[in-house]
Amino acid sequence: MDWKLLLVGLGLAFFIEGAAYALMPEGFKKLLVAASKQPTAKLRVTGLTLAAIGVAIVWLVQTFLEV
Repeated sequence: MDWKLLLVGLGLAFFIEGAAYALMPEGFKKLLVAASKQPTAKLRVTGLTLAAIGVAIVWLVQTFLEV
């Protein structure tokens, strides 16, 4: 595993998350309220789905673009 790539990905995730909060704080407040009203199982499935998509993207990039 290339730790540099992992750290760059983590930094990018923090940047995107931070920029979203900075640019749309009211929108994120509404999003968090809406998320808190969702069933736990639905949030868990959504989280696992997004995590799987993220792993698939990293795998595809590593395999086909040879980063």
